[in-house]
Amino acid sequence: MSRPVENKNSEISSRGRRIEVVGEVVSDKMQKTIAVQVFRMIKHPLYGKFLKRTSVFKAHDEKQVAKIGDKVRIYESKPLSKTKRWILAEVVETAKR
Repeated sequence: MSRPVENKNSEISSRGRRIEVVGEVVSDKMQKTIAVQVFRMIKHPLYGKFLKRTSVFKAHDEKQVAKIGDKVRIYESKPLSKTKRWILAEVVETAKR
């Protein structure tokens, strides 16, 4: 799922692999920031049933290209603000508007 991310000099980051996730943009009302909802499946420890869990991450969108409903790929970075720790890598699929 995760792979090394290339930086602006087109060389692989020396920090190793970065965590990447794919999710849906649920808010783009902030300047240069998007809120991305990510789904994951966990197995209940006792009953074995799979449960859907969600997380909402704030991601940095420098060019403000992602809109509500888009499917995007984000990767983890250093803290950029109090709640923002992710950066937009690419828009995987645009929403039908």
